[in-house]
Order: sequence, then C-alpha cells, then structure tokens
Amino acid sequence: MSQNTTSHDVLITTAFLNPGDDVDALLRGSGLATHHEPNLAALPAAERRALLASTRAIIAGTQPLTSSDFASAPNLQIVVRTGVGYDSVDVAAATNHGIPVCVTAGANRQAVAEHVFALMLGVARRVPENITNLASGSWQQLTGRELRGATLGVLGLGSIGKAVAKIAAGFGMNVIAYDPYFDNAFASAHNIARAELDDVLAQADFVTLHLFLDESTRNLINTDRLRHMKNDAILVNTARGGIVDEVALVEAVRTGVIGGAALDVFEKEPLPADSALLHTPGILATTHVAGATREARGESGRMAAANVISVLTGGDAQFVVNPAYKEDVA
Repeated sequence: MSQNTTSHDVLITTAFLNPGDDVDALLRGSGLATHHEPNLAALPAAERRALLASTRAIIAGTQPLTSSDFASAPNLQIVVRTGVGYDSVDVAAATNHGIPVCVTAGANRQAVAEHVFALMLGVARRVPENITNLASGSWQQLTGRELRGATLGVLGLGSIGKAVAKIAAGFGMNVIAYDPYFDNAFASAHNIARAELDDVLAQADFVTLHLFLDESTRNLINTDRLRHMKNDAILVNTARGGIVDEVALVEAVRTGVIGGAALDVFEKEPLPADSALLHTPGILATTHVAGATREARGESGRMAAANVISVLTGGDAQFVVNPAYKEDVA
C-alpha cells in the first residue's frame, strides 16, 4: 500500500517488510525516512519516476528495477536485494550509474537448504498424492522411496549448495557436485565427489539446483539434459525458474523421462493457475517460499538495513555483486 510522502531516504519494495517493523525502526532510528512500496511495478510511470527521484537507497524484493528506474534516481547510492538472487535488477544499468547492487548473502541459507529436503521428501514419499487421496476418501498406501543410500547431485556448490550437502550426509546420501568454481577443500572435508554437469545428471537419483540465473544458465536444464537423467530421478529447483525449461520438464515427467520434479521457483511469478506445472502428476510446486522463514526474513531485513545505513553514512557497501560500479560511470 502506497504511503503519502514526498521525502524519504529509503524505498522498500520487499513485500515481507512493513512500516513499523524492526527493520523500519532500525532505519528510522538511524535518522532515515522510509517509504514502503511493494507494488512498485504497478505504479503509474510518472508516480514511479517521482518516487525514485527522491530515493537514496532501495531495499528491494523481487520487483524489477530497470534501466529507466536507475535513470530516474539521480540520488540513489545503493540497492540491496533481500535475498541472494538479483536477476530482477538491471545490474548493468546500476553499474553504469555508479550504484552498488548488494545481496543479503547467507541470510536464507539454512531456510532454503531445509526446503530442498521438504520438497525432495514430498516427491519421494508421494506426500501430496497421499493427502489428496485420503481427503477424497481413498485409503491407498502408496509406495515411496528412501533418501538413504541414494545419490544426490548438487549443481552449484556455493553457500546454499554446501548447506544442502551437509544435510544430505545426515540422511546417509552420497553427494556428487558440479560448480564452475569448485571448492575442493570443502568437498574433501565432506566426502563430496566432483563431477562434470552431465555426469552429475547421469549419476544422481536426486538433482538439486543452486546456480545463479544468467545467460549461461538460462534453460540449462533442457530436453537434452533431462534425457541425461535416470528415468526415476527427481529434479528439485529452489534457485531460479529460468534455469529449467518448464515445457521440457512437463513433457519429461509426463512421458517418464524422469521420475518427478519439485519446484519453488518459476519463469513467471506468480505462477498462472492454469500452468501445466500445477496439473502434471509427479510435479510438486510451492510459491517461492524456500527462504520464507521468520529467521531468514528477519536476518535478511537486518542485513539489508545495516548495509543501507553504512553506505548512507559514508561507509562501504557489503556483498556487492557489481564491483565495477566504482569505475567511471558512463
């Protein structure tokens, strides 16, 4: 809900942050005026430009921030995404305007890692089917599968991928991983085998994605790569929707190319109610909530506020994804 104000320092578009909450109090306690606008994209263009013109910092949710937005914000000094994904931000435009784009690295690591296993177990033990059948009066004792002894393929052994690998060890899973910047020391310490991407797909019983979305990973999991997987393998995606070719995935699950899938992220969000992803047996879908725990959201908000306060009071930005912003602006 838009607030009637014409003067502010910090524009907050993250939907889970609200006027009067702890993050708002932290910012205001530092002498900064705040303005919450979770529906920034829905504002009329003139109103959006006027709002951005008086903004010094943005704490951003998943609302897109475009090149025209940066051009409309001459006083902007920092953008912080409350999360680790930043594909909704035109980073090149921010860099050209000399603006650091930051993330709240690590804040939702455990939350996302735990959700991976909620999804994995949901599909492996056929939990949604069981619930639906029981509610309809059918007593079917569906056969599932165990995680113990299965091979988990981790694509992206970064902060979240590492947390997932640690939890997998507790289930007695064997872990193999691919990452362009592979951490050999961590892998050695946690008994993780290194493999190339296609080899992970071919060997894993469960595959979980933890890669950033960019042009090198867009539709990375396509028809050909789905065919590399075992015909009973389960794919889990809590990273970004564009990494998976959704049309190819639906077809692969429907025709038995793979055993199933569990998704928390989608190419288009909110996911349309008529999406085939919601109406294909063997696919479990949740509403981009992997990082949506009280603990993770609280830490993310606090980290974002601290970063904004630091920059607006003359300090350095932390967790910057575009260090080139310091170079001469275009």
